[in-house]
Amino acid sequence: MPTRRLISFGLAGLFLILGLNSTGAAQAFDEDAEYGPVVRAYLGYLKNEQEVVDDRASRREITPAYYRRNSNRIRALRQMATRIARETRNDYLPELEAVSADEFGLLFEQPPHPNVLRVGEVFRTKFRYLGLVRSSEVFYVFARLDPYEQSELMAREARSGTEAHNTPTQQELSGAKTVTRSRRVSTP
Repeated sequence: MPTRRLISFGLAGLFLILGLNSTGAAQAFDEDAEYGPVVRAYLGYLKNEQEVVDDRASRREITPAYYRRNSNRIRALRQMATRIARETRNDYLPELEAVSADEFGLLFEQPPHPNVLRVGEVFRTKFRYLGLVRSSEVFYVFARLDPYEQSELMAREARSGTEAHNTPTQQELSGAKTVTRSRRVSTP
């Protein structure tokens, strides 16, 4: 009888230890638990993107330089996303773009000089500068404005008659006019 009791206490203790160990491992494994579902989904997306880059590198589909740049970009986006989530304590993230100084042409027709960027500044009523992140190399992170922010900004600029924080395009300076054709609407 005492042996049976000893065995049952031993098994109960073993299950208790295993149960506590697995919840501790689960908590340690889920480092993004402090964030809401939207932020966790974005961080999961970045993790998946890193896995894709790792896989492509393992199959030698990309160059080591391309691998480093994209891994650093993903790390920079993750740092900015977690910073925004912590500072705002909100489960919302804007669409983020991280570019290096030599990639500004990907976002802007006439790229601003990196030294004159100010946090919060809006460019072409499309992007808000959020700051730079050093992740082995420097990335400048921008948030794409949502359509409501864009329309509000354009309405404000139309009322004031000026375009704040934006320089005229080459086309505007030359006086050339853009001609567009109306869309044809067909009935089904």
